[in-house]
Amino acid sequence: MRTERNLTRLDRVFTRLDREPERPAHIDVPTMSRHRVVLFSATLAFYLAIVWAVVTTSWLVRLDWQVMFFRPYQQWSGIHWFVDYYVVLGQRGPTAVMVASWLGWRSWRQHTLRPLLTLASSLLLLNITVGAAKIGMGRLGPHYATVIGSNEMGLGGDIFPSGHTANAVVTWGILAYLASTPRARRWLSALSALTSLGVGMATVYLGTHWLSDVLLGWAAGLLIMLALPWFEPVIARVESAIFDLRDLLRARRRRTAPAPAHAPGAPVPLQPQVTPADAAAPARSSRAPIHLAPGPHTARSERTPVTPTGSRRPPHSDRIPRGAAPVARP
Repeated sequence: MRTERNLTRLDRVFTRLDREPERPAHIDVPTMSRHRVVLFSATLAFYLAIVWAVVTTSWLVRLDWQVMFFRPYQQWSGIHWFVDYYVVLGQRGPTAVMVASWLGWRSWRQHTLRPLLTLASSLLLLNITVGAAKIGMGRLGPHYATVIGSNEMGLGGDIFPSGHTANAVVTWGILAYLASTPRARRWLSALSALTSLGVGMATVYLGTHWLSDVLLGWAAGLLIMLALPWFEPVIARVESAIFDLRDLLRARRRRTAPAPAHAPGAPVPLQPQVTPADAAAPARSSRAPIHLAPGPHTARSERTPVTPTGSRRPPHSDRIPRGAAPVARP
């Protein structure tokens, strides 16, 4: 009888991952090299310079107002329909679903959870850093500006830095970060940079962001991408913890699994009783077990006879018992 448990979809996924528990050798994990540290420092300095230029209401704020009064959506109204669709590449929900689907397939093929965990870590860092900056600086957008020429800081807004631009940098940049070859990494890095800048300029065209918002959002997303190697050990520990938890749950499920029972009404196999005659004839005792209906069974000698003891023939009054003298007829 077959007693093995049917595998669920989650069990099949982990079984696929168990086929190759080690990361493929040709895919290297980026490290925090000296070159990356220099880029991170330069991007951080650029980030702080943008913030300082806006806080002090410098030439950058005046440029923001000039672009806003230019109203690009009126100057080039023919491309408005295209920009409405293109700006979706910076929205959190659609881009996260598209990139997570691709990275999920990568996890399935490479037998590792690192691509999905890296995406989750980058989005978590994005929500924390960019969200805190938006709330902390509280800048109003062009559509809600109150005083011409002011920086609109500290008025309860959530527009600085641009979330669309930062999300585009992180979401599409993670594909370059997880690329398998250096050539693919370079091409995807350039493509993600152009895509994110295009998304930022689309928000300026629609009038939902200042130009300085886009510059700061691009720097914020780039800082997250450059800092990801510092979180690789944490990602590796989380992946190991997930597999350890899976193994613990699987072992607990095996210990608590009930023993397979016979279905009601199914035939119960009985072993034949060995008698001295059967022991003397081994060929006869090697017969297959006899399947009987379930229930207690008694020996033949213990069963209640269905007829009276003695002769089973019905009595006949005209017959003479054997060996008796014949009776004379009258």
